[in-house]
Amino acid sequence: MALSNTNIFVQEIQGISKRDFEIVEKKGKGHPDSICDEIAEAVSRALCRYYFEHFGSILHHNVDKALLVGGLSKPTYGGGKVIFPIELYIAGRATSQAFGKSIPVDELAIATAKDWLKSNLRILDIEKDVRIIPKIRTGSQDLIELFQRFGKGEIPLANDTSFGVGYYPLSILEKKVLEIDHLLHHPKTLMRFPCIGEDTKVMGVSMDRDMNFTLAIAILDRSISNLKEYIAQVEEIKAFVAAHMDLEPSRIFINTADDYDKESIYLTVTGCSAENGDDGQVGRGNRANGLITPYRPMSLEAIAGKNPVSHVGKIYNLWARELSKEICNLGFAEEAEVFIVSQIGKPITEPILLEVRTKNAGASSDEIRSFARAKLQEMPLNWNKIILPD
Repeated sequence: MALSNTNIFVQEIQGISKRDFEIVEKKGKGHPDSICDEIAEAVSRALCRYYFEHFGSILHHNVDKALLVGGLSKPTYGGGKVIFPIELYIAGRATSQAFGKSIPVDELAIATAKDWLKSNLRILDIEKDVRIIPKIRTGSQDLIELFQRFGKGEIPLANDTSFGVGYYPLSILEKKVLEIDHLLHHPKTLMRFPCIGEDTKVMGVSMDRDMNFTLAIAILDRSISNLKEYIAQVEEIKAFVAAHMDLEPSRIFINTADDYDKESIYLTVTGCSAENGDDGQVGRGNRANGLITPYRPMSLEAIAGKNPVSHVGKIYNLWARELSKEICNLGFAEEAEVFIVSQIGKPITEPILLEVRTKNAGASSDEIRSFARAKLQEMPLNWNKIILPD
């Protein structure tokens, strides 16, 4: 079925700036959910590169099910220890045999996970404090057959009935949350505050244009001598963030569960709450744009670990975000939201619905519709942008 004009709709919206309230959340790279997302995605990219290098084409896979089971630790001023290791299960489906050759899927998954952990969690002892357990099986035959069109140079068929959403530009609150997260993990910040662990979370709330930010920051025990020093460090971090973000310190709250009277504080051995019982799972964290935004269009679909060729749960969400950005950057609209829905077994370029919502459009509906249709035809080529190293 060729995509007709009636499948693409363009409508006007008020936009995020008209809302009196907004909530934005960002889980840092050391959060257990983020670890699962990032490693699942890294394994998918590693498989893509292996398949392409050895077979000249990406083979079917979806490694989008990862579960982190928290360990046990004993934080202590000056440095504690991990008592029982974190367990990371990587599950999904992947082609393990092709053209008479075996593919080391499990070995590749373990090596990729270790590389990511070493590169992103500076204190965690990868060999002692983490167990990586791959549970990756061969995919179902019907999904493999849907995927095989890609290897023949044909338009891939959607391997799921799903939808993608995207929007642009970011709101002031969304930008602030991203900037605070970036600041907390910046090398210069960690040099100034070596007590900051990688497990962070930033929750921004806007009420009648007044913004406040609640930060959860895992504090490394090896950098703290006593409760007094812990309190001082938290206060210094608050002042530091406020100054860099041009905010009043009263708008920033850090580790609000701390009870200084009981000396119950967010102290960790590794800088990650997964060391002591906090679990994680793919899909429970940041969405495709790196944020959790309940006041915006959102999908519960996890993009991490899905193949970048035919899994619309991934490619539609990334594409919707990119289309909304291009619509705004080209002056077609001041704000844009994109919604796109697939049907399993249909070409990815032929969604059953594509809706574009705009604010203060600078182009006609026909122009926007024509532009969206042209971008749809480019979708089968977007996989290489996804698998290339960052």
